[in-house]
Amino acid sequence: SSRVYLENYTSILHCPHQQLEEAYGKTIELATRTDVESESDKILEGADVEDVSFLVVGDPVCATTHTDLMIRAREKGIKTRVIHNASVMGAAGSSGLHLYNFGSTVSIPFFTSGWKPQSFLDKLEFNRRGDMHTLCLLDIKVREPDFEAMTKGKTVYLPPRYMTVNQAVEQIIEVLPTRESEYKIKEGTLCVGMARLGHDDQCIKAGTLEELRGEDFGGPLHCFIVCAEEVHELEVEAV
Repeated sequence: SSRVYLENYTSILHCPHQQLEEAYGKTIELATRTDVESESDKILEGADVEDVSFLVVGDPVCATTHTDLMIRAREKGIKTRVIHNASVMGAAGSSGLHLYNFGSTVSIPFFTSGWKPQSFLDKLEFNRRGDMHTLCLLDIKVREPDFEAMTKGKTVYLPPRYMTVNQAVEQIIEVLPTRESEYKIKEGTLCVGMARLGHDDQCIKAGTLEELRGEDFGGPLHCFIVCAEEVHELEVEAV
């Protein structure tokens, strides 16, 4: 490839990207959310006459942002080739829960003082109504603008933030009193917290929502599973 990009905001590469440069013998340009979602023409420029590689941590077709990039390429008459990879969508099976018992995956965003969306809980309750587990992907904030610095004419980015299982649990418990569905999550609902899946130090802990609230899962990335109303006996044994 004449150009190589590494998508740098939906996950974490657990090694320096320079290590990849050394392995591939290529310079790698880190692609931010803005690069991919707002300025993708720069990535696609010339890709109809030369090879351009776009590296992803995980599987390229598991995130809508990557699918959107392929659609934009197709609209420009650029051929694409996907090389699949391991993903959290499959690695979630390490929990001991059967993958074919999962419903829609949801994303849990960081709450703010004035913004506490609950649409992810609607999907969770829908899945539980169908007796399905829910994989919850937790928010990542990278290159987040420091608005206070911007008011002073400076472009400054805040340190990266990665939502933990504990933060996700705290947020869910915070809004539980507002939920009225008979399928809503309860503090005694069985859940599984997972961190750094696929790595030597991966951490997987099962317990009730309340029990996981205080567990230590270590460094990022974390994800979280809310179990179905009824969990199969083989899954209970494996978990």
